[in-house]
Amino acid sequence: MGLFFLRFLLILVVLFVLEMSMPVQQMLILPWTTQLAALCGTLVHYFDPGVLVTGAEIRSSDRSFAVVIRSGCNGVEALIILIAALFAFPASNAYRVTGLLIGALAVQGLNIIRIISLFYLGQWSLSAFQWAHLYAWEVLIMLDVLIVFMLWLRALPIPKNHEPVIAT
Repeated sequence: MGLFFLRFLLILVVLFVLEMSMPVQQMLILPWTTQLAALCGTLVHYFDPGVLVTGAEIRSSDRSFAVVIRSGCNGVEALIILIAALFAFPASNAYRVTGLLIGALAVQGLNIIRIISLFYLGQWSLSAFQWAHLYAWEVLIMLDVLIVFMLWLRALPIPKNHEPVIAT
């Protein structure tokens, strides 16, 4: 358990330092965030044809409210935590990659729902938007990462030489 925790922390620190570096921000994070806003804007467009998307900003058709997707709101940090957990745990690379692909879909899928819900919530009530943005959705996204990791752990094959531990 201690080794997992140390690996987890090391991978987490390395990935967060990389993520915050200017080259990674310019080449990966900002384009990802812009594409995420475009996707969310496309989905919102089905309900509000006048929605405007500019870069990472999604603005209501009457221009009264906008959400801007910034670092920390694009799901990348949640994915970094998931990657650190998956790669710190002893497992085959095939299981890690499978967990990462499924986990990335789960995290980003929920993040899209989060962004769209915040877009509509902000048009209704700024105080409800603030509460949901700062508290409710933060917890739900991290809970999503935890659930994905726990389901991944449950799906791992048990090693042949593993003997069950019986507590007395």
